[in-house]
Amino acid sequence: MPTVQLTSENFEKIVNDNDIVVVDFWASWCGPCKQFAPVFEAASEKHSDVLFAKVNTETERELASYFNVRSIPTIVVFREQIGLFAQPGALPPGALDELISEIQNVNMDEVRAELATQGQKPADA
Repeated sequence: MPTVQLTSENFEKIVNDNDIVVVDFWASWCGPCKQFAPVFEAASEKHSDVLFAKVNTETERELASYFNVRSIPTIVVFREQIGLFAQPGALPPGALDELISEIQNVNMDEVRAELATQGQKPADA
């Protein structure tokens, strides 16, 4: 599946309409981002059941600020509209594949129950 460009305008719809969304926060001047881009693209082709999206931090500063992105690349993963993972730094191909597998195996009923005990709604995660 091709990678989608996320903006402030389409972010909520993309996350709400897809079961799993892997987001890469990047910038064109960032060397590690350029090195990670082929890994991210290859994973998007390998995992057709996952939506891969990119946020250009230079043009989408509001999104980068909302997610407190201080270092790029930063990877954020949502499942069923709940943020389950956020980490700065490029991931090697094996680690990205492993992360996706782990996200696919998360028991979301347990996650929602845990959020409820913390008094949080899923969107707050």
